[in-house]
Amino acid sequence: MRLYLINPCNPLVSMVQVQESRWNRYRVWKPLSLLALAGLTPPEWEIRIVDENLGAPDYPSMARPDLVGITAFTSQANRAYEVAAHFRRVGVPVVMGGIHATMCLDEVMAHVDSVVTGEAEGIWTQVLEDARRGSLKSRYDGGLAEINDVPLARHDLLTTGYAFGAVQTTRGCPLSCNFCSVTAFNGAQYRQRPIPHVVQEFQSIRENRVLVVDDNLIGTRHDHIARAKDLFRAMAQAKLRKKWIAQATINFADDEELLALAARAGCSGVFIGFESPTPEGLRELGKKFNLLKARDFRASVRRIQRHQILVMGSFIIGLDADEPGIGRRIAEAASQYGVDSLNVLFLTPLPGTRLWDQMKSQNRIALDAFPDDWKYYTLTFPVARYKHLSREAIFEEMIACDQTFYCLPRILRRVWSSLWQRRKPLISLVSSLSYRSNIRVEREAYANFKRQRGTEYD
Repeated sequence: MRLYLINPCNPLVSMVQVQESRWNRYRVWKPLSLLALAGLTPPEWEIRIVDENLGAPDYPSMARPDLVGITAFTSQANRAYEVAAHFRRVGVPVVMGGIHATMCLDEVMAHVDSVVTGEAEGIWTQVLEDARRGSLKSRYDGGLAEINDVPLARHDLLTTGYAFGAVQTTRGCPLSCNFCSVTAFNGAQYRQRPIPHVVQEFQSIRENRVLVVDDNLIGTRHDHIARAKDLFRAMAQAKLRKKWIAQATINFADDEELLALAARAGCSGVFIGFESPTPEGLRELGKKFNLLKARDFRASVRRIQRHQILVMGSFIIGLDADEPGIGRRIAEAASQYGVDSLNVLFLTPLPGTRLWDQMKSQNRIALDAFPDDWKYYTLTFPVARYKHLSREAIFEEMIACDQTFYCLPRILRRVWSSLWQRRKPLISLVSSLSYRSNIRVEREAYANFKRQRGTEYD
């Protein structure tokens, strides 16, 4: 039996097309969910994993599979349907899962033979057995997988083309921000994989740099932090000799022992969601955690950096609290906080989020010709109607933000600061140049977007 597991691309997102720029190799992540499902697949299945971000293959020239599995975020849905249509035309059954399939079940069911909602690990072997017997059901509900049963991912199936490996140590998030679908998909309970499993999987990754894909690596409670410390101790003891980056909330900075252990375990960088430079914006997003303790963000960032860990700050533009000038205001806030790199995204209502329900009820979802318009839901296009910013204005705010933060004098100051404090100046430089190189690409993408959408958007 032959199985293809496919991660479709989105041609609009040039930043994940490796051939567009050599820097983009550092911004492409492995489709870890497919590697995990491969780890659950019985040996009688011959598996091939296709990540279209490295280039879409010529499917007609490939050997005919017995089953195709596709995963997709919302922005990948259009391409997922195209791939599914090809295989269904030649009589190959297609099953689709992932967050979009879960949140837009009826739509997805019209394009594939079977849909898996929720986390697929608990139901995957049943899907394969039904497919082998020719009795594939139209729907399977995986719910929340038993975290102890999540298998070691098959990292051996994707061995080239990536600067980073990938691993997951926890699932779920208790914060439930209004723009995020993690709680709806993975639950509010913070679930932790057994530490020996995580260490073993780290050891199976060939890349020396690894992305920990957890939505919040360390959690929020004391017991979460204690587990993270135990994980870092085990990683350090195993002498993995790997550098890794992760996502966490700003409380990562609050525990010196945690920071020291993370550094010993190989942590070289952390993504932190600052989201908004204003208290009004944070309250609007439900990011109240950042408002606790009257936090000094600059001091928090410096505590992290003192452990030779780079800080990548993430912000969102397009909130109801955002007025003209917000682009430069975000850039100035990020510079004041002292972050090493800045990633800014448009406020995007994604299916399954409270933000989606809110904006839909207010008729503020501007791009709603589905499924075709899903391709714009990348977080890099403005798909909604924003309170104080027109489509043209929000484009200019984003460009102003990137140009301000990634101007050459500021890049050089950050690199010099990293050098002076012995904090990986080369990584800081590569990251900044990667973002700077995409400013021109962003302008071209925005121009194409405006030509394609015309005035109908407004």
